[in-house]
Amino acid sequence: MTGRQAKHAGSAPRLAGPACARVEVTHDIGLHARPSVVFTRLAKSFPCTIGVEVNGDGVWLNGKSIVKIMGARIRKGFVLAIRADGIGAEDAVKALCALVERNFDEEKSHARSA
Repeated sequence: MTGRQAKHAGSAPRLAGPACARVEVTHDIGLHARPSVVFTRLAKSFPCTIGVEVNGDGVWLNGKSIVKIMGARIRKGFVLAIRADGIGAEDAVKALCALVERNFDEEKSHARSA
């Protein structure tokens, strides 16, 4: 291994396979237009593929598609499985789950406008 290879070996992206986690939607209205846009915008910021399964129905939706996410009519109490595969998969799943747990940051934006 050359010095240059050794320098970058520790910073190489992990490609260890898919990452997956489940999270419950606690937002009172669910994924209506604004939260869906926030979710898909964050999903698109990662280079990996992202899938979302709703309530264990076995159908994986493209997590970067506003049409698919809004079309799922995700409501409060639904459980989402978020799966990512590729570069940054683990970070993507963590970030998207955190976003859902923070109610899509809607409380902060409403507090500013009130």
